[in-house]
Amino acid sequence: MNFLKKVLGSSPKQELVCIPSGRLYLARSQNSVKGYSECIFKDAVAVIRRTTTDFHFQLVIQRAYEEGEEQLEDDDDEEPLDEYTFLLDEALHLRLSKSVENQTIFSWKDLSGDPGDIFEFICDDSTSVVLVKDFMQIAIQCQYERKYNKSSKLASNDDLAEFVFDDEEISSPLLSASASPVGLMLSETTTRGSEIIDAKKAPSIEEHSFSGLPEGYTVKEVLGTVKAELNVFDATSGVFMLQDDDVKATIKDLGNWNYWLDIEGSSHHWLGSIIAAEINPVFNFEHLSFIFNYFADDGSAASWLLHFENADALETFQELLMRALWETLNQQSWFKTNKEDQDYVLEAFNDITMTDADEEPDEEEEAFEDANDDVRKEAELYDNDEEYDDELGNSAFSGEGKNSQLAVGYKHDRSFVVRGNKIGVFTHTPANTLEFSTTIENLKTPSGKNLSPSKVMLHAEDSTMILQSPSNKNSLYSMDLEYGKIVDEWKVHDDVPVTAFTPSKKFSQMTGEQTFVGMSDNSLFRIDPRLAGNKLVDSEFQKYATKNAFSAISTTDKGYLAVASAKGDIRLYDRLGIRAKTAIPALGEPIIGLDVSADGKWILATCKTYLLLIDATIKNGKNAGTLGFEKSFSKDSKPRPKCLQLSPEHVAQMQAETKQPLAFTQGHFNTGLGSKETTIVSSSGPYVITWNLKQVLKGDKTSYTIKRYGDKIAADNFKFGSDKNVIVALPDDVGMVNKRSFRKPTRESIATPVKAFRS
Repeated sequence: MNFLKKVLGSSPKQELVCIPSGRLYLARSQNSVKGYSECIFKDAVAVIRRTTTDFHFQLVIQRAYEEGEEQLEDDDDEEPLDEYTFLLDEALHLRLSKSVENQTIFSWKDLSGDPGDIFEFICDDSTSVVLVKDFMQIAIQCQYERKYNKSSKLASNDDLAEFVFDDEEISSPLLSASASPVGLMLSETTTRGSEIIDAKKAPSIEEHSFSGLPEGYTVKEVLGTVKAELNVFDATSGVFMLQDDDVKATIKDLGNWNYWLDIEGSSHHWLGSIIAAEINPVFNFEHLSFIFNYFADDGSAASWLLHFENADALETFQELLMRALWETLNQQSWFKTNKEDQDYVLEAFNDITMTDADEEPDEEEEAFEDANDDVRKEAELYDNDEEYDDELGNSAFSGEGKNSQLAVGYKHDRSFVVRGNKIGVFTHTPANTLEFSTTIENLKTPSGKNLSPSKVMLHAEDSTMILQSPSNKNSLYSMDLEYGKIVDEWKVHDDVPVTAFTPSKKFSQMTGEQTFVGMSDNSLFRIDPRLAGNKLVDSEFQKYATKNAFSAISTTDKGYLAVASAKGDIRLYDRLGIRAKTAIPALGEPIIGLDVSADGKWILATCKTYLLLIDATIKNGKNAGTLGFEKSFSKDSKPRPKCLQLSPEHVAQMQAETKQPLAFTQGHFNTGLGSKETTIVSSSGPYVITWNLKQVLKGDKTSYTIKRYGDKIAADNFKFGSDKNVIVALPDDVGMVNKRSFRKPTRESIATPVKAFRS
């Protein structure tokens, strides 16, 4: 089956376009005794949806709940109205305007209300101009198709112009007389999509100058060229600005697995860039666009957008660029991989939902509601208190070195922070803050050598901490936390260095379980401290003949194992000592961290420039409904990945602020006994980032929030049992923050750091 057909497959209620965030108002006539306006939904999603009747479409406004809000609403006696549906017809007089506050507003008549009443959907400030224009363009096409009962593909601009309405019959108190309609430039062929900005005059931006090929490189081969429009993101206005409506985007082979992206207009050479993971590629087939970052030698960054004429052109360019990127990262030919693995790579970077091709039941969505009422009530103790950013945090834990690692307690409300050869102990307070308790000073091995641990793990009901010395990979050390002393050295094996270790099961550290799981570059094994001599269990030792470069490991609550490598692939096991049940192909970047949901359904892999979310459930065939840990996926049924990326324009703004490239720390799900994973947390530089898992699965690419600090984040993780409270370790500070203090990424939230944590 054609790859695009699988991704863009239709259904009776297919969503054509979606604006993921805004507010819905009912604006009444100024003569109405009911008042001026009423806020219907303070947080809403606008969707244009196909119906089961040919040439009929709906404008749907859905209420978007805050996390936990939906469950609280369900407790009310009265059933809330969560959706307003309007048949897209010219009678609505749907129009697009800008308010005096520069808000983007869709307005339409309330045909069932009083004369003069209108609905208004006010888009969130983060909504791109590209999306707004495409939404309006599609709405116009839908109205044309309903009226004439035929496709709009062959409709001319003049044909569609009758559905572009002015202000005469719509008046709103939210729009003053000085508010202006947004010009909609219908494209020459309506299937092409909307322009990036009003084509009257594209505002000029600072001129960019680009050098040619890097010194020492020559072009060996031209892989292909595709025509497109070129746009650049203007941080001041927050929109992509059209720079050239006719450019050629060319992929060139420079030899030795190096590739070059060259963009040239008829009279101007715009840019050239080595193709690497740092360009942060995002493909959007809904808007026929490709967005990427360009980094200048001085550290400055710009976010560029190529807009293609049709899906075929974008698909051709995607295959060219992803082949070049994959070969750069893997140092081998793209054509040596099979078609299924190629589709896996291409699909990961598409801006699509994880359930487009497979209509999953509603129960899947319900599984991602808030963890439990107890956590919610606990968080409410300080949900509305955001003044703590001005107060000092835990500066009592200081001295030589910098904070480097974080271990969060499961059994007891404590967290541990590694700083050189000492460990700070912090208590979780009822008000959801961290309170400094004590410092375990001068860590030494049983033989008296100083120890600055490179890895730590809580163990045996949080009574023990397992530590590793960077200079002795064949042994681990056991520290009694009650006495604050390293009491034993465990020699794992003379010839097997330990590169990572993890609990035998997801929640083993809450129990008295003594064994745990370790790995080397090319082997997996169980470690049992109770054994005499070497602690490696020979009967549960799986060694590979080739060097697999294993880099990360994680377990489920049943003890299933996910193992990732620096090559970027992931293996799934139901137990130690056997071959993997499933091998998930590599996208190219090394995997530096791994987490798995307690039930094994979701795998979260962290790479330098993105996080990878994978559904481990087998969807079809004889093993449908089981996990890839238990049975193998069929050849044509590999799991569909979702690449969690920051939008290129946000990355460009972050790099402009920090002068540092994107580099994620290990991502984590929230976790707790009996609770569901609802949120993901990671960080890059001074930014802590959280993703709403439910919104991610719906395909909302803007479902992340950020919080910026004044220094680089050393480590972060959720408090155990909570999806609201994040523990953050800075180089010289430690604190717990509530997720509600995070903000959507804007120029202000990206540029403005908070001062410190409250104590």
